[in-house]
Amino acid sequence: MSQKKKPLFLSWLQLRKERVRLLVAIAGISFADVLMFLQMGFRGALFSSAVEFHDSLNGEIVMLSSRSRSLISLDRFTERRLYQAAGITGVESVTPIYLNSMQWRNPDNSEIWDIYVIGINPEYQVLNIPGVEANRDKLRQPDTALFNLGSRSEFGPIAQQFESGERITTEINERNIQIEGLFKLSPTFGINAYLVTSDINFLRMAPFRQGGLIDVGVIKLKPNTDVQNVLAEMRSRLPNDVKVMTRKDYAKAEVAFWNASTPVGYTFDLGVVIAFIVGAVIVYQILYSDVTDHLPEYATLKAMGFRDRYLLIVVFQESLILAALGFIPGTAIALAIYRITNIATMLPMAMDLGRIVFVFVLTVLMSSFSAAMAVRKLQTADPADIF
Repeated sequence: MSQKKKPLFLSWLQLRKERVRLLVAIAGISFADVLMFLQMGFRGALFSSAVEFHDSLNGEIVMLSSRSRSLISLDRFTERRLYQAAGITGVESVTPIYLNSMQWRNPDNSEIWDIYVIGINPEYQVLNIPGVEANRDKLRQPDTALFNLGSRSEFGPIAQQFESGERITTEINERNIQIEGLFKLSPTFGINAYLVTSDINFLRMAPFRQGGLIDVGVIKLKPNTDVQNVLAEMRSRLPNDVKVMTRKDYAKAEVAFWNASTPVGYTFDLGVVIAFIVGAVIVYQILYSDVTDHLPEYATLKAMGFRDRYLLIVVFQESLILAALGFIPGTAIALAIYRITNIATMLPMAMDLGRIVFVFVLTVLMSSFSAAMAVRKLQTADPADIF
C-alpha cells in the first residue's frame, strides 16, 4: 500500500514523534473542553433550577401581576382577579400562592439567612412535589412549615436532624415555627433555600404582607378543555393589571429573564466563546510548530509528486486526532467537577448526551479552524527554496 493511501498513519507518526508537544496539545484541548463544559453546566443549572418551582405547579394556566418579571422580581395583585377567572367556562379550580423572602434563624448557631417562603392553601394540591403533597395536612397546624432538602449548609443540618427524629423549632421573622416535613427544590442563582407553609401561617410570619394581595395564581382546567380558548377568554375579560399564560410559557419567561435581562446568561455564553478561542490558539500553536519543524519533509514530499491536498489532509487529520485525544480526558474531568459542584452548591449540575455531542463538535471545529490557519505555512513550502 502506498503512502498516498494512508495519510492518517503519517499524521499519527508525526504527532507521536514529539511526545511532549503531543501531551501539551492534549492538555490544552482538555483545558478548553473543561472550560466549555463548566460554562454550559452552570448555564444549564441556572435555567433548570430557575424553573423547578414553575414546573411543579399543578395547573395549566398561571396568573401574575402585569409588572412581575421573574420569581425574584414579583409584584402583587388582588386575589379577586383569580376568582374572576374561576367563573370562566372550563376552569376547574383556582389557587393563590404567596411568595416572599424572609429571615430564617439557623437553630444551631442563630445566624440569620434569607429564605424564600411559599405560602399555599393546604386544602388544595397546588405543588406537584412529593414531600409537599405527603405533608400537606401538617400545614393546617399553626406555625408549621416544610423545609427544603436542597438548602445550602448555612441554613443548618435541618434535614439530617429531622430524619434522625429530632424536633426542630426555629424562627422565621422572629416568629417560632416547627418543621414538620421535608421536600426537594434546588436552590437557584437568586434563591438559596425554600420553605413551604400554609397561606395563614405565611401571613402570620409576614405581618407586613396584606391578605388578599397574592404573587401567583394557579388555574387548573377541567379535563379536555382547550387551554388556548380559555386563555383568550381570560385575556378579553380580565383587566390589564394581570397577565395569564400557560405553565410552560411561565417557565420560558423565567428562562428568558435570566438569559436576557441579567448579565448571568451572557457571562456564561461569553465564557464558552473564550474557551473556544483559548483552545483554538493552543491547537494552532502546536500545529504551526509541527508544520514548521517538518517543513523540509513536506517539501520533499511535494518534490516527490505529492500534491498539496494530500499534505493538507495530513495536517487536518492531526487536528482531528488532537481533538479526540483531548476531548476524552476533558469530559472525564468535567464530570468530576460537575459532581463536586453539585455536592458543594446543591445546584443541579448534570451532564447530558446533547451537551457532550455539542462540545465535541465545538472541539472539532476549534481544531479544524486552527489547522486551516496552520496549513497556510505548508502551502508556501517550495522545495527549491528549502534545498
